[in-house]
Amino acid sequence: MTIFDKIIAGEIPCYKVYEDDDVLAFLDISQVTPGHTLVVPKKHVDDIFGYDETMAQKVLLKLPVIARAIKNSNPKISGLNIQSNNGPSAGQTVLYSHWHLIPRYDDDGLTSTLAPTIDHSADFSANKYQAIADAISAQFRKD
Repeated sequence: MTIFDKIIAGEIPCYKVYEDDDVLAFLDISQVTPGHTLVVPKKHVDDIFGYDETMAQKVLLKLPVIARAIKNSNPKISGLNIQSNNGPSAGQTVLYSHWHLIPRYDDDGLTSTLAPTIDHSADFSANKYQAIADAISAQFRKD
């Protein structure tokens, strides 16, 4: 059982930004940049190679919806990287399919996304994580 299985089961808390029957999106604890969100299917699949057409539709069609919510949550966000590492040789460290949505800021100083090698978790308190999660999840209530 991976950390993502435990988060989906409610055994480990997370800063949830979106949830439906098929997908869970929550803040990555490392916060490469503020708002760095992970999107996971609720049904365990190791990587993209395990997706069937139905799962692909349920998960991948949510990426632009969640990306827009992230972008709209903070006027300083000027772009967004979407990254998914598939297989250990590609840098996948948790063998559970997940997508990194990494907000980009004009002054973020990054030349690449580098997820998950950048870890800013020491710069974030529980309140700061929650404020970011609340700002993103509020975007879904505007519809």
